[in-house]
Amino acid sequence: MHFEYCANVQDPFSTLNPAQRAAVFAASDAPLLVIAGAGTGKTTTLAHRIAKLVIDGADPRRVLLLTFSRRAAQEMTRRAARVARGVELPWAGTFHAVGSRLLRLHASSLGLDPAFTVLDRGDAADLIDMVRTDGGHAKGERRFPRRDTCLGIYSRTVNARQPLEQVLAEAYPWCKEHAPALRQLFAAYVERKLARHVLDYDDLLLWWWHAMSAADVAASVRGRFDHVLVDEYQDTNALQAEILLGLAPTGRGVTAVGDDAQAIYSFRAATVHNILSFPGAFELPARVIPLEDNYRSTHPIVAAANAVIEQAAQRHAKTLRSSRPSQEKPVLALVEDEHGEVDYVVEKILAYREAGLALRDQAVLVRAAHHADRLELELGRRRIPYVKYGGLKFLEAAHVKDLLSFLRWAENPTDQIAAFRVIQLLPGAGPAFARRAIDTPLAELAQVKPPPAAREGWPALAALMCEIAAPGAPWAGQIERVRRFYDPLLIERYDGAEARIGDLAQLESLAATSPGRAAFLEDLTLDPPSATGDLAGPPHLDEDWLVLSTIHSAKGQEWRAVFVLDVIDGRIPSDLGVGTTDELEEERRLLYVAMTRAKDHLHLVQPLRMYVEKQHRHGDRHVYAPRSRFLPDSILDRFDRVVRGTSTSGLLTATPTAGTIDVAARLRGMW
Repeated sequence: MHFEYCANVQDPFSTLNPAQRAAVFAASDAPLLVIAGAGTGKTTTLAHRIAKLVIDGADPRRVLLLTFSRRAAQEMTRRAARVARGVELPWAGTFHAVGSRLLRLHASSLGLDPAFTVLDRGDAADLIDMVRTDGGHAKGERRFPRRDTCLGIYSRTVNARQPLEQVLAEAYPWCKEHAPALRQLFAAYVERKLARHVLDYDDLLLWWWHAMSAADVAASVRGRFDHVLVDEYQDTNALQAEILLGLAPTGRGVTAVGDDAQAIYSFRAATVHNILSFPGAFELPARVIPLEDNYRSTHPIVAAANAVIEQAAQRHAKTLRSSRPSQEKPVLALVEDEHGEVDYVVEKILAYREAGLALRDQAVLVRAAHHADRLELELGRRRIPYVKYGGLKFLEAAHVKDLLSFLRWAENPTDQIAAFRVIQLLPGAGPAFARRAIDTPLAELAQVKPPPAAREGWPALAALMCEIAAPGAPWAGQIERVRRFYDPLLIERYDGAEARIGDLAQLESLAATSPGRAAFLEDLTLDPPSATGDLAGPPHLDEDWLVLSTIHSAKGQEWRAVFVLDVIDGRIPSDLGVGTTDELEEERRLLYVAMTRAKDHLHLVQPLRMYVEKQHRHGDRHVYAPRSRFLPDSILDRFDRVVRGTSTSGLLTATPTAGTIDVAARLRGMW
């Protein structure tokens, strides 16, 4: 197999800067870590490295590219194909998608049914709640953790590779007394999944990790790949790092790209220590190449961001530099309170718009979604359209889960969670009846005697499920068939039916591009749309809209103007994120990520006072809000300090201190 440069491209690497070129041309006889600072061309560098490997003789079928979204894998493959004509990467995808594919290939050696289905987060929470109730854990004298908390504890234990007691002590201290009961719950949860031939999202990594400890399976998996490339390595968890080590113990052929300064997902069990320890993680020492030329932000914005991150206690050394000159420093705006903060931000947004900067080129970033509540009210009052990221995810919407449950039940008739949800959609069918009916074979559903109020609709539901679950039933038209039954129920059950029906139409359109029901369900589970807007565009009729986003959801994005609210101690850093050095350093990185989203204009807003609820009725409900400790006096010269738009040099001072392997047996043994 031979690949060459695309036509009309004499040197496709001529646009790379020296550091990018060094990373692209680095030998693959040792592990390579590319520390790609914000806006330094990470995707370009990784795509060109893939193309260079293929042009030099690597078989693209033996190149494994691991990303954190399917969209990222597709984009890198597309860019690589611009350089190396015709290159395709059949093994490019997310950790979870690749894990699912490998598990199906080696299922017989792992004691796993190759036809397993994958539970999304919501369904996994429903299943663990069912096990929790059946086990009597919710009936004790002491309040037992709710289903989402239980699933969070289970997920962190799996992904962080930590004992249950450690997870409880560090992340869920209020649940420590329930450790024995949680261990029993998780053991029963594992048994229930095994019996129903389902895996949850975390199992895809956990089973893959176990598979890499079986000599024959591990040798087979390793033998598939000559090169392993990992994007966004700072976002990996302990389980993913150990999987990578299992894929290439020596590190030969491994390339990881990431930025420790943008590691902000510890709540998902990601750990910055993976990228910090990467140089010595393999049998061979890694080569480390930093990318420091920022192409996104102006020089003053880059200088301010550098000043913030240089205070970090532990990091890979790098200093970003920008080739975009500007006389405009980032603004550190002092306002009286939250009302003044909203007024300041809205006035600036409208002023930028009048100067020709579209609303969609501006963003307001917050530490937590509810911190934008007051701003949302004012935007609504002034009829300024906006779209918000960081709220309810598309697959978490009730009507979307309803429709998908029909398909999940048809795909896996032993899926109790899907059956339990579908049955209760029928008027008059409650939890007690649903629990009795969920184990009935689909072919016998019509023989089940429903409650009187459900008798009219029960035969139609039974006929629908038998029709779409029948062996050989065509995939085309299945969602349309389900919607004919479900849409009338949706209209009666939910407000805003028109918008919800539009969501289902988009889902039906998406299904038309999938080869089958199983692939459709798995793709949605492994790489779900984050919101309806991912399928149908922003939910506005307006031609322009402002972006509101949490900092976590803004990672990877950029705007010409960025406003960061509440740059005060208690918000950034969060008062819940200063318990340990690791937590505090992640809060610093959050501010750095927020600042580096800005291309031309950056405003950090500091209210002098913040409203505090539940104070004594005679107390002052507004308390002093100290400036974020991440902006000490020593770096204030990087900012233009203003009070409600008036420059000042004296008011903002004094920062406060502050073979065959029985994986099932191993899973049972964990608990």
